[in-house]
Amino acid sequence: MAEDTTASVIPLHQIPLKKRAKKGTERTRAPRPRKRKAKSAASAEPESLSSESLTSSEFLIPPEFLHMDEAIPEQSVTPPPAAAADPNQAATSSRDRVALGLLSIAALSLGAVGITINGWFARSLGSSDIAGWLFLAVGVAADLVALVMPSCAAGLWRTGQRATALVGWAVWLMTFVFAVTAGIGFASTNISDVTTARASRVTPAVTNAQSALTDAMAARDRECKGGVGKFCREREAAVVERRQILDSAMTAVGQTSDPQSDAAIKLLTWASHGMLRPTPDDFAMLRLVLLALLPQIGGILLLIGRHSRHKADRQ
Repeated sequence: MAEDTTASVIPLHQIPLKKRAKKGTERTRAPRPRKRKAKSAASAEPESLSSESLTSSEFLIPPEFLHMDEAIPEQSVTPPPAAAADPNQAATSSRDRVALGLLSIAALSLGAVGITINGWFARSLGSSDIAGWLFLAVGVAADLVALVMPSCAAGLWRTGQRATALVGWAVWLMTFVFAVTAGIGFASTNISDVTTARASRVTPAVTNAQSALTDAMAARDRECKGGVGKFCREREAAVVERRQILDSAMTAVGQTSDPQSDAAIKLLTWASHGMLRPTPDDFAMLRLVLLALLPQIGGILLLIGRHSRHKADRQ
């Protein structure tokens, strides 16, 4: 009897490389090996074996494949560095803020000066204490309106309330004119008082001229006491001459009572090579207008500062 040459064939299965290792709870469960039945080489066909091995869902997976995903380090994604701020732009922004702050301080200072001037001059117009205090209230309120109305009117114009904004500008113009007239009264009163006080001061030249005039008048009276003659007329001419000297000395003092006007006229004449020769009255009028106008532009400065601040915030 011939020997049975049928040998047991154990199928060898290769682990597919593309199959990913199990994760989570599936990874913790160890696969249970099953008993594989040996099949004869004669009854088993290669096609059935390969299909069975490919359709089987449970394999013996080596431990090194179980933690393959965990062994690969995750790449840390670093965000791109933030763009550094331009130092020139930061310096410009800081300078703009400082300039706006100084502009606001200047506007409030001019507004405070204008309110004080209006209140002082308005109170000086009252014939009694009650009238003076009433005028003071009117002057302060008018100057406050002139200070804040430009910003309010500009804000109304931006929001589309054009009619209300025009009314606000009309009210501002009325209060502005009132404030300027009060400033003119304040400046002219104080300047004239100071000029008169300076012009009336006694200088050595005036003292000498007054003494000479007094002596000449005394000599004339003695000579003309007995009648008008040749010597009496000579003493009368001496008195007239000494009086002219005294007037010239007092005029010189009056001219030096306003050194600002004198210096400004000389400077302008020198700068224009003699083409412009203003009079003291011309410079006095220019100074009066500036002194009356400047304290009343605080509201315009506040409007400019507010507009510049909004523009900087939008940028």
